[in-house]
Amino acid sequence: MKRNILILIVLLVLSGNMARAQYSATGSNVVSSAVPFLAIAPDSRGGAMGDVGVATSPDVNSQYWNPAKYVFTESRSGIALSYTPWLRSLVKDMDLAYLTGYHQLDDIQALSASLRYFDLGSMDLFTINGTPDGSSNPNEFAVDFGYSRKLSDNWSGAVALRFILSDIYNGIIDADLEAGTSYAADVAFFYNKKIYKNRKNSVISGGINISNIGAKITYDNGAYKDFIPTNLKIGGNYSTEIDQYNKMSFSVDLNKLLVPSPVLDTIDGRLVFSQEGNQDLGPIEGIFTSLHDAPGGFSEELSEITLSLGAEYWYSNQFAIRAGFFNEAKDKGDRKYLSFGAGLKMNVFSLDFSYIYTLRRQSPLENTLRFTLGFDLDDFQKQGKKKGRK
Repeated sequence: MKRNILILIVLLVLSGNMARAQYSATGSNVVSSAVPFLAIAPDSRGGAMGDVGVATSPDVNSQYWNPAKYVFTESRSGIALSYTPWLRSLVKDMDLAYLTGYHQLDDIQALSASLRYFDLGSMDLFTINGTPDGSSNPNEFAVDFGYSRKLSDNWSGAVALRFILSDIYNGIIDADLEAGTSYAADVAFFYNKKIYKNRKNSVISGGINISNIGAKITYDNGAYKDFIPTNLKIGGNYSTEIDQYNKMSFSVDLNKLLVPSPVLDTIDGRLVFSQEGNQDLGPIEGIFTSLHDAPGGFSEELSEITLSLGAEYWYSNQFAIRAGFFNEAKDKGDRKYLSFGAGLKMNVFSLDFSYIYTLRRQSPLENTLRFTLGFDLDDFQKQGKKKGRK
């Protein structure tokens, strides 16, 4: 029972849609997975534009969105640190930290890496009778390494490998419970085409990223195995110069969780949607099953796709203003929000932040802030050489 209580707490605080392991057959049928922190946008730029990023202009945070973009970055290397206080209306000490970096080996190859650490804060535990039973400090992290390569002047591809550790039972003494581990991979492609028309430079880009393709995770020695959030993201972007100092870009992303839909099942005499019926599916089988298994048919399958729209304005390549919109179907989580943000880019460092304004009442995502500090290592080296000459 202690396990069920903690899982319910974790699922409640991790997702903006308050996902649970089972749903009434007459209500929502939310597709959920273990380690959902892997699906949280970790940086401020993408978070400010409605969670778009698979086809936006390449930057230091591309590891999460599309690692294939790194071979098209203007700078040869960089690092960034992001911090997100997460769902603070529910838990006061929950946050996500994200460290990422990359380095171009030459004109066609790049290496990249990132580390995500998710602290769920301190949680009080109770017995089935409601008696206090200590506390827990659950946490999760993922570390990954990527390799990207140009396939032509306009195309690139990338592969990233990831290790995941989920210690949601930290502090609990139970021989049947343990930290869960998994391994996963991302496969991504990016298209980037520069266009000169009407005396203006423009860029058309597109991207696709299938992330977290990997083994199911277990917390009880294999008695029950959960899917990790394998995800398909596809999108496009158009950027154009307004004049010498002003530039605009518009982006759209479509996103689908490649996890099987909960199936109708009878539990304790109630007809509910549950993931229990998907236990026999393997990770790859689960990916293909997720494309056609919605109980409501094709229309419900389409409703599992989320829409992200984003816009970005740059002045003199130094100051940015961003806005976005995110939409999820009512029966699939009902996350709907506007996002806003700004960025400042200097020679060596950049600073970005974002803010979420939800479009439904009492959403745990309300007032979510993200902060990102980036460093351009190329410019840092150039500044050092200039000082050396003096």
